[in-house]
Amino acid sequence: MADRRVIEAYHPFTRLNKLLEGIAPGPSAAPDGSPINMSIGEPQFSPPDFITEEMAKAAATWSRYPPPRGTPAYLEACRDWLTRRFALPDSLIDPARHVLPLPGSREGLFFTALSLAPPAGPGEKPVILMPNPFYHVYAGAAVAADVEPVFVSATRENGFVPDFTTVAPEILRRTILCILCTPGNPQGAVATKDQLKELIQLARQYDFAAAFDECYSELYRDAPPPGALNAATELGGGLDKVLVFHSLSKRSSAPGLRCGFAAGDETLIDALDKSLRVGGAGVPLPVIAAATRLWKEEAHVTENRARYDANFEVAERMLGNRFGYRKPEGGFFLWLDVGDGEAAAERLWREGGLRVLPGGYMSAPDSMGENPGGRYIRLALVYDTDRTEAALQSLCRILGDSEGTGAGADTA
Repeated sequence: MADRRVIEAYHPFTRLNKLLEGIAPGPSAAPDGSPINMSIGEPQFSPPDFITEEMAKAAATWSRYPPPRGTPAYLEACRDWLTRRFALPDSLIDPARHVLPLPGSREGLFFTALSLAPPAGPGEKPVILMPNPFYHVYAGAAVAADVEPVFVSATRENGFVPDFTTVAPEILRRTILCILCTPGNPQGAVATKDQLKELIQLARQYDFAAAFDECYSELYRDAPPPGALNAATELGGGLDKVLVFHSLSKRSSAPGLRCGFAAGDETLIDALDKSLRVGGAGVPLPVIAAATRLWKEEAHVTENRARYDANFEVAERMLGNRFGYRKPEGGFFLWLDVGDGEAAAERLWREGGLRVLPGGYMSAPDSMGENPGGRYIRLALVYDTDRTEAALQSLCRILGDSEGTGAGADTA
C-alpha cells in the first residue's frame, strides 16, 4: 500500500463514491426528502459575522503574496490562546520561533511528514506511527513521503486511544514521526495527560517527532481535554520533539477559511516552514486578519459546543445503548457498531438517503488481519437538531434489526 501511485487507496471518500455509484438514494427523513450527508466532518453552522468585516478591512492586501510566517498579530493571538487555554507558562512560547500559520491543520500534518522524511536509501524504510482507525491524511502523507505507515489499533479495549508504548523497539528506532489525534477522529476519545506524557517521552527516547492533532480540542462534552504542550511543560524539557496542530475549521465553524497553526519545537517548526515554502500555500493576509480575531474570541466557540451537545442529547435519547453507542468525550462524530459498516452504509443510502462513512474505509487490517473499523460506521453530527433527529430516525428504522446490532452488539 505504501506506494505513491496508490495514494488514493487511503482516501475514504473515493471508496465511498465507488460503493454508492449508480445507487439511487432512497427518500430521507428530511422535511423535503432530500439526502442527508453525514459522511463528512464539515460544520454546517455559520461562523461569526465579523469574519467578513475583518476581511473587508484588509481587502487591499489581497494583492500581496501571503507571508510564510504570517503577521506578528496572528502569531501573538495564537500564542495567547494556547497560553490561556492550556494554562501554559507565559515564557514557554515565543510566537516568532514556535508558531507557524497554516492553511488548515490537515495541510500542516501532510507537509510535516514530507519535511521529516530522509532521502531514500538502502535498508528498511523509515516509519510514521498513527492510530488505527486514522484520518486519511496521516496515511496519505506517509505514502507521499515514501515511508512506511505503521498502524496502532485504537479499539474499545484500550478506550479508543492507541498505546504507542506497545510498539516494538525495532520499529520505534525507524520512526521519524508519530501522530495522535485527541479528541480522536472518529471515536471522540480523549488521551489523558499521562498518555500524552508517555508519547512525548517515547519520542524523546527514540528521537522522533510527536505530532498532536488537536483540531477537535474545543468540541468537548464536559471537561476541556488536556493538551500536549501542557503535558510537555509538566515533563520538563521545553518543547523538544513536540508539535501541536490547531485549526479554525471545527472550533469556529470555518472550514472554508483554511486557517490554523502549528506550534512547538523550533527545529521542527523551521523544517515545516521550509517544506511549505517549496510546495505549500501560505495563508492570505485578509484571512489572517479574520483568523486573528477568531483566536481572540471565545463566545462563538461556547455557542458551537452547545449546538453539538444538543445533538448528542438527541443521539443519546434515540440510540440508547444500541449499536454500541457511547457519548464521545469530544468531537462531533458517532462511531456505531453495525456489524458490517460497508453493508450498512450501502443500505442506509439505498433505503433512507443517508450518507455515512464505513469505518473500514478509515482503517487498515491489523497484524491478525482484522480491520478494527470494519464493524463500524461514522456519522458527523454537524446539522441542527431537527435534521440530526431525522437522520437518526432513518438509521434506527433501517438498521434496527440488523445482524450485529441491538442486543447482540457490544453495549458497554
